[in-house]
Amino acid sequence: MEYKENVLAYEDYCRLRESVGWLNFPNIQKSLENSLYTIAAVQDNQIVGMGRLIGDGMYYMMVDIVVQPDYQQQGIGNKIVSMLIDYVNEETPIGGRSSIQLIAEKGKESFYEKKGFKIIPHEFCGSGMRMVIHK
Repeated sequence: MEYKENVLAYEDYCRLRESVGWLNFPNIQKSLENSLYTIAAVQDNQIVGMGRLIGDGMYYMMVDIVVQPDYQQQGIGNKIVSMLIDYVNEETPIGGRSSIQLIAEKGKESFYEKKGFKIIPHEFCGSGMRMVIHK
């Protein structure tokens, strides 16, 4: 397995989302262009996994962590998440602070807990919240 940075193409992104039953939307191309950092897992010249970071240098959001179903349970998602965390760690200056948020798929929370994420609410944070706008 090879892991490549910032090479995620629209077609691969849509195909991977579809492979796990996620919908694709008209504003995907813009979201890819505005990604801060992406990781693509490549096997036999095909992208089989992906992850993206969006953010402003202090607050980051990990999004679109997807591994094609027939490649799951092989450590690919773990490696992608580790690489995204490493990116934030490297970008955080000495004396600085960064925060990574995500919304886990239902049932996948323990995967992220093993990587050091905490379920919200906890002792420092209230409930995570979101608003979705459909047109």
